[in-house]
Amino acid sequence: MKRSSGARMGATVAVSVLSLALVTGCSDDGSDDSKDSANSGSSSSSSPTAAAKAYNAAELEKLLLAEGEIEGYKVTSGDDTLPKSKSVLKNIDKAECEPVAYAMAALPPGDTDANASNTVTEAPPTDDPSKSLDELTEGDFAEAFNLTATYVGLSSYEGDGAEKAFKAVSDGVKACSGGFGFTADGTDTKITKIAPEKASGAGDESVAFAASSAMDGDGTGVFHTEVVRHGSSIASYYTVNLALVTSGKPYDVPAAVIDAQAAKFN
Repeated sequence: MKRSSGARMGATVAVSVLSLALVTGCSDDGSDDSKDSANSGSSSSSSPTAAAKAYNAAELEKLLLAEGEIEGYKVTSGDDTLPKSKSVLKNIDKAECEPVAYAMAALPPGDTDANASNTVTEAPPTDDPSKSLDELTEGDFAEAFNLTATYVGLSSYEGDGAEKAFKAVSDGVKACSGGFGFTADGTDTKITKIAPEKASGAGDESVAFAASSAMDGDGTGVFHTEVVRHGSSIASYYTVNLALVTSGKPYDVPAAVIDAQAAKFN
């Protein structure tokens, strides 16, 4: 079996499991902290939004990045990994943390039915047919999982709805610094820490943060999210790197993904 058959299959399964680690893969035990960020978590401009177009769900689907539009990444629908609706997340124990939790699940952080989502995953290294599956070392497998998967959610709002949704996330990052809990599919999950990170500065305003959660005895997982407002629309990016999520090593939401998605709003 070629490297791609084993490693890529493993990566696919792992992405499916870890993409919703905040929903299904974390326990409610532990309180380890992730790295602190010294950077402010948001940036903004005073661009007016009164005349900005509000999109419906079908239009947002067309605005999502498509396969072939971003070099070095594979784009898929995300239908098998992303939650279908906010009803998946239950019993969020702090109301002010609800927009943060929704953004991390590529769901609309505000009140709207106009939304769409997909998955943008870093393309794996070039196949190496010279090794069989039995010949792959631990390092080979680790390298195969050293890819980032970003779950992109778009939502759109009438009037000042997008500004209110963005503010709810930005305020939530501060209010939920000590973490919060929720239930999904019968599993209790505890986010132990929300830490602001430096935002990209894309769109009219942006905010970024890291979420830490105990990973069922496997240390603390750190997941990265950025939320960007483009006029009357919100783009949220939730990123996981399978090799680095519990390593303590830095990674972030890929700038290439944010830039490529932002360009589709222009």
